[in-house]
Amino acid sequence: MSTVIYPGSFDPFHLGHLDVVEQAVSLFGDVVIAVMHNPQKPAGTFSADERLSMIGDSVAHLPSVRVQAFAGLAIDAAKAMNALCIVKGLRTPADFEVEQQMAHTNFTVSGIRTVYVPCAPALGFISSRFIREISTHGGDVTSMVPSAVANVLLAHHKRS
Repeated sequence: MSTVIYPGSFDPFHLGHLDVVEQAVSLFGDVVIAVMHNPQKPAGTFSADERLSMIGDSVAHLPSVRVQAFAGLAIDAAKAMNALCIVKGLRTPADFEVEQQMAHTNFTVSGIRTVYVPCAPALGFISSRFIREISTHGGDVTSMVPSAVANVLLAHHKRS
């Protein structure tokens, strides 16, 4: 089997992300979830350490998955992990448009390919942005996130 990386900000990690990870494990074997900082997104609700912890708890049932923070570019993380490829999840045609441009750019500058994994249709509507917004206003997001993430979201918004 091969090692692949699944990069993202994962702020927070949700069931669509988990579905993509589980599919990547079945296809490739070893998966490194690369928690990245996206400078085009706000600083985030959770620190990198909080995201690492939530994701680690959420994938504890998958022994071939590691969670690691990376600064910089996803292709640099892929090189550091000697990854076969970058795995990206797709929900909608709009995701494909953005990811395809990124995949071509990444391949041009690094030679590293991107493999797309569509999330399960029942999970295609889930978005970290919507989860943050709903939970900030006291809404119930437990059907969209792993229980470890739901517990942290609840505690986080009680503190706020």
